[in-house]
Amino acid sequence: MDKLVIRGGRRISGSITASGSKNASLPIIAATLLTGESTFTLHQIPDLVDITTFTHLLHHLGAETTFEGNTLKISSKNVENIQAPYELVNKMRASIYVLGPMLARFGHARVSLPGGCAFGPRPIDLHLMAMEKLGAKITIETGFIDATAPNGKLQGGHIDFPISSVGATGNALMAAVLAEGTTTISNAAAEPEIETLCKFLIAMGATIRGTGTTELEIEGGCTLKAIEFYNVFDRIEAGTLLAAAAITGGDLTINGVEPEQMKAVLKKFVHAGCSIATTENSITLKSPEKLVSTDVTAKPYPSFPTDMQAQWIALMTQAEGTSHVTDKVYHERFNHIPELNRLGAHIEIHKNQAVVHGPQPLSGTKVMSTDLRASASLVLAGLVAEGITEVLRVYHLDRGYEKIETKLNSLGADISREKYNEF
Repeated sequence: MDKLVIRGGRRISGSITASGSKNASLPIIAATLLTGESTFTLHQIPDLVDITTFTHLLHHLGAETTFEGNTLKISSKNVENIQAPYELVNKMRASIYVLGPMLARFGHARVSLPGGCAFGPRPIDLHLMAMEKLGAKITIETGFIDATAPNGKLQGGHIDFPISSVGATGNALMAAVLAEGTTTISNAAAEPEIETLCKFLIAMGATIRGTGTTELEIEGGCTLKAIEFYNVFDRIEAGTLLAAAAITGGDLTINGVEPEQMKAVLKKFVHAGCSIATTENSITLKSPEKLVSTDVTAKPYPSFPTDMQAQWIALMTQAEGTSHVTDKVYHERFNHIPELNRLGAHIEIHKNQAVVHGPQPLSGTKVMSTDLRASASLVLAGLVAEGITEVLRVYHLDRGYEKIETKLNSLGADISREKYNEF
């Protein structure tokens, strides 16, 4: 098992190019299952454990892939297997994305109930509800979701999500483009990753109206084709790197980004005392002499993202005053707080809110990753902690950050990856 050994006290400064988005990659990879026509060429796909896991799942279904230099080529021509097994699906919740396209293309899909990060309940009820609104018959038995489209074809319908869900919106979109008739989706997720999926499906030949909004309309039954496509940047990686510069008092430029997608996060960096300058495809952060405590509330896009909540808490440990960080998306996403407190932070939890008292000097010790973004928060804390911090179980980190220690080292950090035996 791997751990990161971080020698704290180095400023993060310089310039770097953002990786492609993990959260956008997974649904567009799943969407390649919608057609067996030719080969897809997907650029700017990050080299991550989750991408590898997902391509293994595609192989099991019968797809063929090659991955070289952040370009992924996929042919789903020979996909015949309609069952996604537990051994692959339990490694990541995003495996549920194969449900919509497989059901729409073949009229039948069997997908194991998914796994993923260990924080709070994240039910798949909305995914199943969406499929049922399109006419699917669904049963759950022996750990599998068994979905069937009567007469082999889904039918257009109206899907009204009671809460915004990125995953369920993505699954509904992919299923709807092959369903017969018109589908409308109300309270759809409007995150950039869903907008990217819409653009991908439209480029394949789908008809979708309302891209980038919470109301979508899809004309189903279109003939889809394989395409070449460039993935969007990873806004969460970009936010994490900006936080790394801010927490260490550094200055950083990130290239290859779309600042408009990060308005909520950049606004909070400004409130915290940082100077932010943007161009069409770059963001530059200059750290203040002293960070200012800044409250955030994580909500669906375009608000502050839940995937930046843990990193913001780490940053606020070094800010003057008391800050309140509230998560209205995942109420129990606070597993990083006991570990941050082990490093010397003073953070309290009240229901779905963290109260961070700062600034607190942090001291290196061993800490344990519990999920993807929690891991990132511990790395940020380790960058500013005195002495050596060991972040264990970094397989969580490898699911969502491409070569994070290499990137941070190129910006001035001192991080090494080492093997260790947990028991």
